Amino acid sequence: MSTASASAQLLCELIAIPSVNPAFLAADDPRAGEHQVAEHVIQTARRAGLDVSRQPVVDRRANILARLSPSGTVRRRLLLAPHLDTVGFPGLDELLRPKVSRGRIIGRGSCDTKGCVAAMLTALMSVARKGPRPTETEITFLGLIDEENGQLGSRHYAQNNPPADLAIVGEPTRLEVVTAHKGDVWLQLKTTGRSAHGATPHLGRNAVHAMGKVVDLLETTYRAELTKRSHPLLGSPTINVGAIRGGTQPNIVPDQCTIAIDRRTLPGESEALVRREISALLRQHGLKASFDSLRLAPCHPLETSPDLPWVQDLCRVARRQRTVGVHYFCDAAPLAEAGTPAVVFGPGDIAQAHTNDEWISIASLDRGTAILERFLRGLP
Repeated sequence: MSTASASAQLLCELIAIPSVNPAFLAADDPRAGEHQVAEHVIQTARRAGLDVSRQPVVDRRANILARLSPSGTVRRRLLLAPHLDTVGFPGLDELLRPKVSRGRIIGRGSCDTKGCVAAMLTALMSVARKGPRPTETEITFLGLIDEENGQLGSRHYAQNNPPADLAIVGEPTRLEVVTAHKGDVWLQLKTTGRSAHGATPHLGRNAVHAMGKVVDLLETTYRAELTKRSHPLLGSPTINVGAIRGGTQPNIVPDQCTIAIDRRTLPGESEALVRREISALLRQHGLKASFDSLRLAPCHPLETSPDLPWVQDLCRVARRQRTVGVHYFCDAAPLAEAGTPAVVFGPGDIAQAHTNDEWISIASLDRGTAILERFLRGLP
């Protein structure tokens, strides 16, 4: 069996094993958690002679490490780091039955990111089984938990392991080499009013009305200000008001209203900066709101130098003239913050992620597997 067909077969096996992030399903749902797919990865990697271990993170959830030692002394370390969890709905039950049609593999996780798991693990196993292997570079396949929610896996690994020389984080990049991605700040803003009977609204102070002014300001004035900033790979930062809640019933003047906002950040921007900017803007327009973070941990932007030798090598093998940036957040940033330079790379197109007919082209999967194998065999 060729390397390419092996990755397609492995991907179909992985899709059929549910690994939905527990944040998206009931606690007792048998489809929740990465443990079943992790066990399949462990057994597959062991058959190829890789040194496999678990890194417990929380509850029954553990990162999976499958190492290939070099033929000589370890002087450098590379991480291949896709995540094992998927989103749940839409179409979960149907998408747990992988299908092959018109050159595509269809199923939950096929694109995001079991395709990367299959490509990275197949490439590493091929190097382990035959042919030359690096003489001084240790390669570790790092199957991470919880990317789709709080990035517990990458944060835990970064805090408890020494930095590597490079991490290739698996996401569907259409085989582009990504050296920058945006950060993500989630905030809740709250306005406070005074309740009154709906028949005498002049005796109250409407918190929904106050919040309406805040929303308009964010979606017009603030958004326009953000377009004046730009990053060569990421473009401008963005703001989105994604949810609003206020009041209880028509005949009561609402005394509070909350919104949830998503602010995508560029390198150099932080949550503290975003809070200061919005607070100043509200003050300028005579508005008041309190702030709460909706993230358990910061989601900072990524910016890795495209001039790093291994990044240049990956570009050369992938036949890319330059690196690119993406708008979404992923496990690359937590690893990079802890000292491991990180890029994002993998087969598939992010446009297919989280959809009700998620798919990956077999051609992209095959090419990604071949690129990764050539890159690994070229390591020192």
